Amino acid sequence: MKNAGGFTLVEVMIALALMFILFGVALPAVSGGLEAARSTEARSNLLMSLTVASNKAALTGTRAVLCPSPNGNSCVDTADWSQGWIVFLDNDGDRETDSGEAIVQQTKALPGKVRLRSSIGRTRIVFQGNGGNAGSNVTFTICDGRGVSKARALILNNQGRLREADATAAEIADTCVH
Repeated sequence: MKNAGGFTLVEVMIALALMFILFGVALPAVSGGLEAARSTEARSNLLMSLTVASNKAALTGTRAVLCPSPNGNSCVDTADWSQGWIVFLDNDGDRETDSGEAIVQQTKALPGKVRLRSSIGRTRIVFQGNGGNAGSNVTFTICDGRGVSKARALILNNQGRLREADATAAEIADTCVH
């Protein structure tokens, strides 16, 4: 008589239970890592757009505008930048995209649960011909699926320099999905 090789039903059930436990522990870590990477990408895209706008303004002597734009063609009056934004050269100074004004960069909607908002009333960032931005400082608040404890504030001063800080409770309440 030969013994048949293989696993018993009990052994298979134990192996499956262990696999599901490991999967349950690993999934939140992987998910958190993906959200952190998406948030970092959004910050990089914002920094790149700010740099492009400042450089184009300085090189051309024309105002460059950075604004939220879900459709990639025109600005919308919202503090929510999560649906995307554009940089365009504003030849006539009206802070609106008109025919003949070049859109020099477009950023699509942010992936995952990443959210980006600017200070209330700062729906357009205008860079003057000298490369500096007009108006008061603007604070961008960025949140992702890891929760409110990971929210960060990105503050742009009038010289076009960006720094990172802790987000305030009000900024978190306005930006982060609870």
